[in-house]
Amino acid sequence: MEILIFLVPLASVVVAIAVWAFIWALRRGQFDDLDSPAWRIVFDDQERQHKPDVDTDNDEGDSK
Repeated sequence: MEILIFLVPLASVVVAIAVWAFIWALRRGQFDDLDSPAWRIVFDDQERQHKPDVDTDNDEGDSK
């Protein structure tokens, strides 16, 4: 039972740190847009498929 004297305050400190970290992340905008990063991966692949390839028949004589 004596261990509770140590564990209860320790648990309170850990919870306080977790709440502080959550509020800090909330104020920094970490949870503003949760859907766009996941969909950005899908849309990037689709945009690359629809772009035309680079013209290999260059009549102007430019070399790369």
